[in-house]
Amino acid sequence: MIFSKDLSRRAVTAGLGASLFAPAVRAQGLTTIKFTLGWKTQGSDAPYFVARDKGYFREAGLDVVIDQGEGSGATVTRIMGGAYEAGFGDINAIIQNAATRPVDTPVMVYQMWNQPPFAFVAKKSSGIISVKDLEGRKLGGAPGTPTTRLLPVFARANNLDLAKLAVTSMAPNLQEPMLIQGQIDAALVFNITSYFNLVLNRQDPDKDFVWFAFGDHGLDLYSNGMMVSQKLIRDNPRAVAGLVRAVNKANIEVGLDQNVGMAAVRNFDGLVNIPVEKRRLQYAFDKLIVSPELREIGAGDVKDDRLTRAIGMVVTGYELPRAPAVSEIFNRTFLPPRAEREMTYRMT
Repeated sequence: MIFSKDLSRRAVTAGLGASLFAPAVRAQGLTTIKFTLGWKTQGSDAPYFVARDKGYFREAGLDVVIDQGEGSGATVTRIMGGAYEAGFGDINAIIQNAATRPVDTPVMVYQMWNQPPFAFVAKKSSGIISVKDLEGRKLGGAPGTPTTRLLPVFARANNLDLAKLAVTSMAPNLQEPMLIQGQIDAALVFNITSYFNLVLNRQDPDKDFVWFAFGDHGLDLYSNGMMVSQKLIRDNPRAVAGLVRAVNKANIEVGLDQNVGMAAVRNFDGLVNIPVEKRRLQYAFDKLIVSPELREIGAGDVKDDRLTRAIGMVVTGYELPRAPAVSEIFNRTFLPPRAEREMTYRMT
């Protein structure tokens, strides 16, 4: 039996009791956790920087060293390689790796984005006004990304002829320029990335472009959140609990005041475009975080039945050899009580 299936609340808390959620013993020094972001510094990473700047990590007995990332999918492989103990990345990449390497794959412990950023974007002038209009058009996608890999699942869910969805492979940074220039009719993107690439290219992504979110068209997937290595859970569950508690506290604060978040982002990386990244942070709340599910179960959690269906979609899209169990993908053992995870978003 693989270890990750044993990470139930009963199994972990039985040995630790109430002390699991107590701050680590300061006299023994701080526990260092190397943490990788999903990409370069972005406004949507604000909770991690707030937790650092306000001392929430230190209160939990932690010294969290935050590095920039190489992609939300790469967070999983970085942790699997042992260079990092925790990070912000894509739950669908966890599913993909857990299907073949369940013992090595990290586990999501705090779900940040409960709506997927996967989307098609097209110029309104292209005449594409529905997903059916994508058939026969020039599409551009980055190889290996979830948006591109899940295209067959998207096609089946929307009764599209996959043979008529020809995708030209290209680097992610070429998608928006080629879309603007008319070299492709639509691109398979992460909306939170593509939207702001268009902004930075002096485009109006709301007025001049049309968006088709996978989540609105049959692919009710989860997305990015905070994950940790199984080794960290095994060796230091108290540190995991402290990490989750600190990030949750900061996440709730940023929902109430994005200016607090952006001050911490600036402290981490003085080169970021603050107006654009503040918009990105608010976009994350509007499009990826705030939802009826969030109001029902609170920040950080998932619904097991929904995650089971999402696992099935990823298994189909990636043609995986098996469907991992929910317990191999998500561990809610370390979540603070529901009352402490009440999210109120107020644009500031």
